[in-house]
Amino acid sequence: MGRIKAITSFLLLQFLLLQFTKSQQGFEESSAARTLKKEPHDSPEVHCSRERSRVAWQIIEDYLMPFVEEEGYEISSDCRLHPDNDLFRDQEQHKINLDVNEWRCGYCKKSFRAERFLDQHFDNRHYNLLNVSQNKCLADLCGALHCDFVINSKLHKAKCNPAAVARNHHLCESLANSCFPISQGPSASRLHELFLRQFCDAHTCSGKTTPFPRGGKKRANLLYMATSILILMLLPLFYLLYYLYQRDMKRETQVLRRVSQVGRKAKPS
Repeated sequence: MGRIKAITSFLLLQFLLLQFTKSQQGFEESSAARTLKKEPHDSPEVHCSRERSRVAWQIIEDYLMPFVEEEGYEISSDCRLHPDNDLFRDQEQHKINLDVNEWRCGYCKKSFRAERFLDQHFDNRHYNLLNVSQNKCLADLCGALHCDFVINSKLHKAKCNPAAVARNHHLCESLANSCFPISQGPSASRLHELFLRQFCDAHTCSGKTTPFPRGGKKRANLLYMATSILILMLLPLFYLLYYLYQRDMKRETQVLRRVSQVGRKAKPS
């Protein structure tokens, strides 16, 4: 039983060390935030949401590009869905995610504890790499691409605005027409039809159609992966504790048997 107590004490110590490490990381993040605020900020004002542009690009990657790649179709640079028409695409590609709490700038190799600090670093230090002279804000397409539905599906159940729905539907159809002209051949025609079904049909107040009915890129559930890894890590520990418990119980049983036998032998005849 002494070994079980020792293992329990060791696990408690590991837990306390983990909590201490997290508190230190929080302190470092606060320091990083203060450091970023001190960086010179002479960048021109950019009227484009980096966060919504990121969501829009993720939607394109997940719910459109698998079908485009399957058709072997090359999207024209005139199409607003093309990577070159994303204001933040080059900066996003220069993000290096080394670990959960470690991000690195691909331009200057500076490290950060969270992605938001790296975003601030890009805004402050590498704003000159943004081509703000052209209208390349991918976030402007969020209405057509259902960004709000992806960010928070509950918003899909909010009161419908017919005027906004009509604008988004018109924008969606114009994207289908410019990116996948039917005159370009069978592949473009199939992708044109798919885009209408995948994105445009859901722009209605009827509530009968949801976005992305054709599905998209399959992504592993992070919670499922984390749970599986945790189980695999704890399973050997469980078997170790069970083995030690069974061994101690067996020893105690043997000791009791010996004591019982000695007691019987000690009785007078």
